[in-house]
Amino acid sequence: MEKKVITHQCSFCKRTIKVRDQYDMPIYDPSTGFAICKNCVREINHFLDEHEEAAQQEETKAFAGQLDDILAQNKPHIIKQYLDEYIINQDRAKKILSVAVYNHYKRMKYGYLNDDGTEIEKSNVIMLGPSGCGKTALLSHLSKLLDIPFAVTDASSLTEAGFVGADVEVAVRNLYYAADKDIEKAEHGIIYLDEFDKIARKSGANNSITADPGHEGVQQALLKMLEGSVVEFTSRGQRKHPEAPTIKVDTRNILFIVGGAFVGIDDVIAKRLSKTSSIGFGADVQGKDDKPKFDELIHKVRPEDLMQYGIIPEIIGRLPVICTLETLDEDALLRILTEPKNAPVKQYEKLLAMDHVQLEFEEDALRAVAKKAIERKTGARSLKGIIEDVMLDIMFDIPKSDEPRKVIITKDCIENGAKPTVEKLDK
Repeated sequence: MEKKVITHQCSFCKRTIKVRDQYDMPIYDPSTGFAICKNCVREINHFLDEHEEAAQQEETKAFAGQLDDILAQNKPHIIKQYLDEYIINQDRAKKILSVAVYNHYKRMKYGYLNDDGTEIEKSNVIMLGPSGCGKTALLSHLSKLLDIPFAVTDASSLTEAGFVGADVEVAVRNLYYAADKDIEKAEHGIIYLDEFDKIARKSGANNSITADPGHEGVQQALLKMLEGSVVEFTSRGQRKHPEAPTIKVDTRNILFIVGGAFVGIDDVIAKRLSKTSSIGFGADVQGKDDKPKFDELIHKVRPEDLMQYGIIPEIIGRLPVICTLETLDEDALLRILTEPKNAPVKQYEKLLAMDHVQLEFEEDALRAVAKKAIERKTGARSLKGIIEDVMLDIMFDIPKSDEPRKVIITKDCIENGAKPTVEKLDK
């Protein structure tokens, strides 16, 4: 007995369609008789793709039109002047970052306006400097000036696919959320991979024969992303599986900056620089005081030193700009306490002023704070914590009264935990 052929009329094209299976009439409502055939579904899908492509081109043109204004407002000297207001010292690093960012936007403008086959490569940056010298602070202020999405991701938390931990796509996902889920904005942002030295392969220049889920594999996984590729990731909280909806972000115009303390890199540089042998007759014996200091060595870093440290050559090739930062001495830490717009001392002055209290730090007290930070070997990041310890009791007691007062922090308060001097002021 022959199977009866069912026919339905498409509500869009009005053609009568022979329905052999569900794919001939993908959309059908039996209660109303509303139906759309597969040919109409294909055409609708085609029109939607065309519309999305046209809308994307319009957005790109709109951004390309803004690039002239962005470049005019963010010339290297303007960027450096702005960073000088917040960051003490590190003039060389400020110049390198200012030029890298300016060139990054020029590269984008060239790519949008020229179609001559010439491609200008990305100026991704690698930053090297001791802990607390201002790497993250430099970049967070830079992103505020440029008004672009900026996301920090801890590289040490990343693992290669298949291991427990965060995949490298997390860095792009963090930027997507920093851009308020605006893909267009995210595709022109800055990603900072902190603690990058923690993913150096343990064997240094030699290949590792054992599984290395948190190191060389992560570097390999980062390669395509640094170069510029479409990265696919699931929204936050969703597990990665074939049916999970994904978000796609093109990293071609995302500036990648990687940074870390690179503890021990100075020894690698010193080893390369030491040409004279210290063994045998007539050898130059180098005393402890003759050895070059960290600040002298760090500026002499070369790609081969990073390779020796454990960064794979392919990654180094995609990080053409090397930015080095010096250690902060006592004088620099002293200036950080008082000079920048958001200096710790200024912050506490404003907090106490809200309770009608004047705050004064003696010069010796500030120097004692700087010395304590140097002893802790944490650079500028511990300055606020040291002041917070001293200010705790004062900030607890001050609100008990509304009387105008003056609080003086002395050297004894910092070094021995003495109570700050409180003086009453005339109303």
